[in-house]
Amino acid sequence: MSGPTVDELRERVRGAVLTPGDEGFQEARVVYNAMIDRRPAVIVRVANAGDVITTVRYAAEHGLDLAVRGGAHSAPGFGTCDGGVVIDFSGLRGVRIDPVRRTARCDAGVTWGDLNDAGYAFGLGVTGGIISTTGIAGLTLGGGFGHLARSLGLSCDNLISADVVTADGRFRTVSEEEEPDLFWALRGGGGNFGVVTSFEFRLSPVTDVVAGPIAYELESVPTVLRFYREFIQDAPEQLGLFPGFHLAPPLPFIPEDRVGQPFILLFPCWSGPPEEADKVLAPLRDLAPVVADGVGPAPYPAFAAAFDPLLPWGMQNYWKGVFAAELTDGAIAAHAEYGPRVPTVNSGMHLYSINGACHRVPADATAFAHREATFATVIAGVWPDPADNPANTQWVRDYYDALAPHSDEAGYIGFMDHDDQHRIEANYRGNYNRLVELKRRYDPGNLFHLNQNIAP
Repeated sequence: MSGPTVDELRERVRGAVLTPGDEGFQEARVVYNAMIDRRPAVIVRVANAGDVITTVRYAAEHGLDLAVRGGAHSAPGFGTCDGGVVIDFSGLRGVRIDPVRRTARCDAGVTWGDLNDAGYAFGLGVTGGIISTTGIAGLTLGGGFGHLARSLGLSCDNLISADVVTADGRFRTVSEEEEPDLFWALRGGGGNFGVVTSFEFRLSPVTDVVAGPIAYELESVPTVLRFYREFIQDAPEQLGLFPGFHLAPPLPFIPEDRVGQPFILLFPCWSGPPEEADKVLAPLRDLAPVVADGVGPAPYPAFAAAFDPLLPWGMQNYWKGVFAAELTDGAIAAHAEYGPRVPTVNSGMHLYSINGACHRVPADATAFAHREATFATVIAGVWPDPADNPANTQWVRDYYDALAPHSDEAGYIGFMDHDDQHRIEANYRGNYNRLVELKRRYDPGNLFHLNQNIAP
């Protein structure tokens, strides 16, 4: 018996069902990374979990590729496909804060900006991404780290429960008590095990922060990175801190004659008592001559959106990432060589610290296995002109190749691109075999394969 037609699908779902030729289809098929230009057969802008169930069954019955789109930020373009079905959560962005239980229930289309703003009104927050337009879904399912990770743990460490539709079309609510194996896999296993329709997070007190960039001359690169590797080991956990390379944008605290030049920067985010900020941040200002200092008090949601203007929709994106337990002298030499070559104001390298609370979770407690890593590097190539794709993609690859001998074989799956599938087993280390077994249980036909795929 054949599955339903597209017209029958339209009758069964409450959200919009768009096919080529329909008004709004061209706009709906666009994703964050302008390198990705795909044409699905059907885009379903789901309105509720029932729409997700129906669409999952439709794709399975027709043997079609199924892409799932939350924030649409996937650099490899996993939120879309050619000739298949896209589940689009862009119309589902509800956030409900429970200030008594300190929890947030979020639809799968929610971005970190949505959640940060909703929580801030109650003085609450959770570890989210560095770009506020990133979806909570992809980031949490991959693990999730950001400014608050050292004090609050990964995003997935703060996940209490999730509603998920599995490949058999069943709706399940999972937690530590209900279907704990599937809940374990969702916390770091990516989109391999189903379509999560809502997330419930544990929140913590988060209000204003003292944060911003501090820029140093390139001659200080070795000094800054050697300082960082030592300082971050036992720095107060309420201090989020990472170094990066950027071309200076035209901001008020940047000297006008230095705009467009490359710098090594530190990005502190102090979420502890404001009166302690000067003492905590003093070593950052004393380690080397400072070219520009943009640190100041800010509402957490404002600082968490600080990178948004540099990383808008419609840019070319190509990314790579690595983990490392140590920041070796060899790695510092590689950064000193390739970081200053950052090609555009939109591109950059960030070296995130994921110790503190992240290290207190055992490696086998969630699917995210790299609890021994202190550093997570992302080399984000981002630029406007497709004509620059060969040269700028090569910068990312050369930078990654230079770091590889001094890093773990693995990297964060959120920083992997389309050509990193061969790294998937290393990315999950000792958790990989358990993930394969769970994939066989929940998705034996690999319906959910448009991701950093764990094949059954």
